[in-house]
Amino acid sequence: MHSLASMANGSTIHEFILLGFDVQQQTRFLLLGFISILYMLTLVENITIITVVSLDNHLAQLPMYILLSNFSWMEMCYVTTTVPRMLSDLVSPYGIISFPDCFLQFYFWFSLGSTECFFLSAMALDRYLAICHPLRYPQLMTQHSCYALVGTCWVVGFLWFPIPVILISKMSFCGPNIIDHFLCDPVPIVSLACPPLGNAPFVLQMFLYALISSNVFFVLLSYGFVILNLIKPSNESSRRKAFSTIFFHIMVVTLFYGSIAMEYFIPGGESHSEASKAVTFFYVALTPFLNPLIYCLRNDQVKEALGRLLKRKKMFLRRKVTV
Repeated sequence: MHSLASMANGSTIHEFILLGFDVQQQTRFLLLGFISILYMLTLVENITIITVVSLDNHLAQLPMYILLSNFSWMEMCYVTTTVPRMLSDLVSPYGIISFPDCFLQFYFWFSLGSTECFFLSAMALDRYLAICHPLRYPQLMTQHSCYALVGTCWVVGFLWFPIPVILISKMSFCGPNIIDHFLCDPVPIVSLACPPLGNAPFVLQMFLYALISSNVFFVLLSYGFVILNLIKPSNESSRRKAFSTIFFHIMVVTLFYGSIAMEYFIPGGESHSEASKAVTFFYVALTPFLNPLIYCLRNDQVKEALGRLLKRKKMFLRRKVTV
């Protein structure tokens, strides 16, 4: 616990206190039940998608579902980085977290968030190639290139934020040690640092801006070309189904980047901390629950694959009973 703290020049803080949600005890128990159910449903949804895609021979070969199954795995890791700790702090009166654990959560939370940004761009690229270049799509988006794209998303996502995390962890923290949040968000952490702050806040902002702006630009460009292609008269027959798919993809992108913009890019007033908690809770706990419903579980191909899987299971159980 003291090893990482010693990295901070002159730091006398070895742990932080997460204030969490400013609610009464009865409301805390209601919130505990609600978040627990939400977390379990999120895991069930994403495990279902991964299982269906893995066991269905048809879906397992389609690039879009390879991307979606990896996206589901990433979502499970994303909620597990933050929600169990949130639940634990709702039970205890004060959420005490050690200095190293706080920065570890900060790193994994931001790295998985970065990976999600790259996955959203990868899925936008997949839809662009499928709709705008349908004849070349099988050659451009092979299983090999799709897995290479997935690997790139994971690697680049986890290599994006080590520098800001290390720089902020080396700042001096001499008190107070109270973070007015339910997780180790860098903004309230930096507000606790002793001056001079150095370049760490600027570096964090630069990396964050570069990540969001580049991915948002790529997603808008991809879906922009897709929409322009779909409004052509020659695509009238396939327009409705494609527009439906793109609409739900854009909905997920809007929920994710809209909440991030509200959190980090829109200045807040005195009540910003409570608004920040609400926005963070939305994209930490609610969007991972909504994404599988939007992306996959309403999809006809997934429903058919799930039906085939359940049918095979019933047949297996009947044979077992007969034997």
